[in-house]
Amino acid sequence: MTDSMNALLELVARDRAHDCDGVGHVNVCVRVVGVAELPTRAGHFRIVAFWNNRDAKEHIAMVHGDVIGASNVPTRLHSECVTGDVMGSLRCDCRDQLLEGLKKIQSMDRGILLYLRQEGRGIGLINKIRAYALQDQGLDTVEANLALGFRDDERDYAVAAHMLRSLNVSSIELITNNPNKVQQLTQYGVSVAGRIPHVIPPNDHNRFYLETKAKRSGHFIDTWGKPHLVEQSDPVVVDGMAPPESEPAPAG
Repeated sequence: MTDSMNALLELVARDRAHDCDGVGHVNVCVRVVGVAELPTRAGHFRIVAFWNNRDAKEHIAMVHGDVIGASNVPTRLHSECVTGDVMGSLRCDCRDQLLEGLKKIQSMDRGILLYLRQEGRGIGLINKIRAYALQDQGLDTVEANLALGFRDDERDYAVAAHMLRSLNVSSIELITNNPNKVQQLTQYGVSVAGRIPHVIPPNDHNRFYLETKAKRSGHFIDTWGKPHLVEQSDPVVVDGMAPPESEPAPAG
């Protein structure tokens, strides 16, 4: 058994009686409750299971390399998507984001992917299907969520912040196109040292979905699949972050 695996297993023993004031307005507190080896199609990981006091949802971390006590750890937050991750839906890019995120982490010395049980941007699977039905009638993803009485994104990353704290990660480089993730993690005390773009080329079914992410939710996405090179080299901006200016479609 490797030293890094032993270090993760020690967290289980450490957290058996863990209780704290929690993170965020809901005071979410998590405990590391299980660790195992997990070979995947993207490479070999260690899977870490977390209990939390907020709800009955079971969140996990996919860990590659030595992350405990490390700084600038490449980290991806991935929200559960049954239709995409499991069913292979082409209406979103979630399955590609998950697989490419795992591959990207595997290509580095170390990294973490947190798989968060926040289906449908936090509105749940049933409501996501209802939102799909509204989108079939012409609404975009933001309009559909609002029509159902939700905000455009109901996700809260307090649980992710505590999970990183439980892994004793000093600072991260966040693999994301979503400025809200940077803002929330920073608000919850996570040191975000940089941002790593996560560009997934669109398909004919999800192009409008990705365009809506960029135009309505401020995601750093070029729907023509080209990274914004100047923006990628910029330091992380927490307050007042704005999406890049849209580019015209390529000719032809």
